[in-house]
Formats: sequence, C-alpha cells, structure tokens
Amino acid sequence: MPATRLSAAVEAGLGSLGESRVQEAAQKILAVPGAAWHMVGRLQGNKVARAVDLFAAIHSVDSIDLARRLDRAATDSGRAMRYPIYLQVNIDEERSKAGFSPESLAAAVHELVALPNLEVVGLMTIGRLGDRPEAARPTFARLRRLSERLRARDGRLGEGLSMGMSEDFEVAVEEGATLVRIGRALFGDRPLA
Repeated sequence: MPATRLSAAVEAGLGSLGESRVQEAAQKILAVPGAAWHMVGRLQGNKVARAVDLFAAIHSVDSIDLARRLDRAATDSGRAMRYPIYLQVNIDEERSKAGFSPESLAAAVHELVALPNLEVVGLMTIGRLGDRPEAARPTFARLRRLSERLRARDGRLGEGLSMGMSEDFEVAVEEGATLVRIGRALFGDRPLA
C-alpha cells in the first residue's frame, strides 16, 4: 500500500503494520513513522540482517537455520532485548506452503527457544484456502492444540498465535488467534505495479 494510506491509518490509531518484502518495508518505514512493523512474508537468508534492523518482529521463521541466522543478526545489531519471532508451521503439510511440519517443530522447539537473542513469542500458520472461511478452522484448531502441547513441554515457547487473514480472521480469533493479518480487509487489494 502507498505510504500515504499507511500514514493515515497510523494517524487514526493503527499501531502495527505488516509487510512481506524487506525492500518495500525499508522505504515505507522511513515514510510512515509511529508504527511497529512486522515481517509477515517469507524471509530470504541474505536479507536477515536488514530485516532485524527494520522489523519489530518476524512472523515467518520456517527453519532452524533461519532462526540461527536471526539469532546472530540480533547479536550483531546490539539489541538490548531478545528479538521477537513467530515459528511458521505448515500444520496441514501442504506442498505449496513453507514452515516446520508439526513433527519437525516438536523435535526442534527446545533448541529454538534456547537461542539466547530470540524470543519465540508463538506460532504462525496460514489457513487452508477454501470458498468459505470455515474451511480454515481445522488448520487453526490444530495449530492451537500444537502450541498447547509444545508449551506444556517447554514453557519458554510463547502463547502467541499469528493466524488468520482478511478472509478468515474471524474463525482464527474463535480458535485462539492473538494476532491476525488483515491488510486486505483494511486497505483493499495490493495495487498493481
């Protein structure tokens, strides 16, 4: 979205904004002060250091390798506090989606929450696409249950659930979402370049 529209939203009281591309965020963050910016798209390894400098949190940590890189970048940035991340889970194990499988996350969660410069505030997933929002409910319910099981094993995993987008956020909230990504509901479709 153009910076002018985002500035108007911040002036109206919106406190957090999301961006899926590091390059676009770099320009917008300078033009739209006063908001906490969250990285919601896939993060490429070569953009980790820049992302840590730009974003208040990253919602798309989909591998141990990426988490380790973020941990090093958070150290190098001289941050006084641990850097907040969400672990992306491909809860439905769809080939078209990135993220940890539930099994691989269960095996790695102890290592991930032990990284000294990261705060794993919770889990993130993308709901199953369908012709109605209710189609995403099983995905959101499975993520909530996975979070509960993992937190019972290691209390360092945060309770956050970043799930639900413009088309299914109401169902996500009913299933326990603590953060929803609703840019299209607020601003409409991304303008064509």
